[in-house]
Amino acid sequence: MSLIDKSADQQPKRAELAISKGWIQGVALVLIFGFFVMGFLAYRTYTDSMPLPQRVVSEAGEVVFTEEEITSGQQIFLRRGLQQYGSIVGHGAYLGPDYTAEYLRLASEHVIESLTNQGAQDPSGATIEMMRTNRYDPGTGDLVFTAEQITAFEEIRDYYADFFGTETTEYGLLPSKITDPQEIHELTAFFGWTAWAGAAERPGLDYSYTNNWPPEPRVDNYPTADILVWSGMSLVALLGGLGALFAIYGRWSKKIGWQGSEAPSLRFQQPGEVGITKAQKSTAWFFLVVSLLFLIQTTLGAAIEHYRAHISDFFGLDLAQLLPFNLARTWHVQLSLLWTAAAFLAIAIFLAPIISGREPKRQHWLSYGLLGALAAVVGGMFVGTAVSTFGPEWAVGSIFFDQQWEYLDL
Repeated sequence: MSLIDKSADQQPKRAELAISKGWIQGVALVLIFGFFVMGFLAYRTYTDSMPLPQRVVSEAGEVVFTEEEITSGQQIFLRRGLQQYGSIVGHGAYLGPDYTAEYLRLASEHVIESLTNQGAQDPSGATIEMMRTNRYDPGTGDLVFTAEQITAFEEIRDYYADFFGTETTEYGLLPSKITDPQEIHELTAFFGWTAWAGAAERPGLDYSYTNNWPPEPRVDNYPTADILVWSGMSLVALLGGLGALFAIYGRWSKKIGWQGSEAPSLRFQQPGEVGITKAQKSTAWFFLVVSLLFLIQTTLGAAIEHYRAHISDFFGLDLAQLLPFNLARTWHVQLSLLWTAAAFLAIAIFLAPIISGREPKRQHWLSYGLLGALAAVVGGMFVGTAVSTFGPEWAVGSIFFDQQWEYLDL
């Protein structure tokens, strides 16, 4: 009888990793570094962002608009669905104008005309100097507008009153979209603040708070050299890095820690030979819903593109009366998120028993419950955003309806 313990020899050997530990550590370091950079940039976004003045005043100290009116204008911009119609500093939809660029263009044209009427020898140069000079006082929180900038603001405010108050659907919006003079004032204040930040130079620098965006030759807004260089470098680094990675893997995969293995032979079974669990069968409904949502999304996408060709006519039908552009785009964006999420849920439910080799009892009921929750989310999104567009004033911008922040609108 042997007294030698053979248990150690009978321990199963740990499977060899397909890649070396160095690669795992490298991936971990890349993730940590990437999230650190993202967090740092998020911090810089708040610390180095364009200032929000407490008051915008004339040279004599008269108030033109306030911080509260700027932030109220931002809320109006969102709850009226304008984020899904036009854009601010290039972010948003693109049927309507970029309101930052439009305000900057209208204001600079007004200033040039005013200076020309005053007999200025170089009105264009004087306009550039006026629009790019930063008159914000961080000590008092006041931003000073010149007389020409104030009259430009008043003229643009009247322009937006006509634009949003039109009784037709010529712009792809509901008739009389915004008619309240105070809302128009606040909305114009918001546009004016973003336009000021787009042209006024940062203290001690020769470019604006938005790196001279949007482009506007009337105020000397052109891309800086740093933007061109780093945009090109980022593209070169992305494509070059991917190419180098694939080249190294294809040439020296084993030397750098990738352990190759023979591919196992596969045997395919007939559909009738494969056992399907109840939860897996329930995913058929998920895929049906995914197909329907995808069909609706593509139909809405066709309607959105039709707006760009014929903004006020859909084969003789005034489409904007029934489905304004901003509502169609809201639904289009939401559905792209919803059917993608639903497809991932269905795939996970279907693959889980195959991977684990078992399925918990009554899991199919949980699957149907999840399907019901999905239906509630989809229905709530459709109804909520529609009520926010067509419904009573109290529903506009409500937390239970449409806020124009895509992920929150779900």
